Amino acid sequence: MEQILTIKKLAKYFDTKMVHEDVNFSLIKGETLGLLGHSGTGKSVLLRSIIGLESIDRGEILYRNQRIDNLTEEELFSIRTKVSYAFQSGALFDSISVFENIAYPLFEHTKMSEQEVDAKVMQILKIVNMEHARELMPSDLSGGMQKRVGLARSMALNPEILLYDEPTAGLDPINVEMVLEVMRRFKEQGFSGIFVTHDIPAAKKICDRIIILDKGKVRFQGSVADFDNSNDEFVKTFQIFD
Repeated sequence: MEQILTIKKLAKYFDTKMVHEDVNFSLIKGETLGLLGHSGTGKSVLLRSIIGLESIDRGEILYRNQRIDNLTEEELFSIRTKVSYAFQSGALFDSISVFENIAYPLFEHTKMSEQEVDAKVMQILKIVNMEHARELMPSDLSGGMQKRVGLARSMALNPEILLYDEPTAGLDPINVEMVLEVMRRFKEQGFSGIFVTHDIPAAKKICDRIIILDKGKVRFQGSVADFDNSNDEFVKTFQIFD
């Protein structure tokens, strides 16, 4: 099994408040890893640290054995084409269409022609089942549709790793299933992922392994079956939400 992302002894503080003290885990190529934890355990902070939006205080983050936590903003540019962050809100540009939102990273970071970009965007829209929304504006979309477009944009540059920051939060059950279907399709395309969520049933449907953060460390790490069968009292506090 090929480890493509490794977190070693990661520590993160905000002033004197400890968020992470000694976080250790690896992401295997092709898997989706569920990252759980009660509110305030720094799940989203960890994703932002991986992508360089937060600096860490100690430890190492390695992408394909290259240390990336100490890179400059300019050096992070190429990493962010391989490790993509899907923001919780979708984070779409309000003033441009769905097509233009997805096309933006292609025009910015590749030398593709307009025809090639058009074909690529339509291919991506087909994956997220939103070809009909090409010319719509973000304000025309429901919350679930906005999140799907945000996911579509996050995979436009064919990254190896997608960091999902609570993509199902605030959605009704139908839209949750649509987002999970998009994530399944991404997985079939070969993407690896880290799925931060409070939605335990969603995590169990899409993830290969589960990690639970607690008090700055990884408290549990194992398969979905390991999670279901755990007799640890702390883990059981998450099982009740299933």
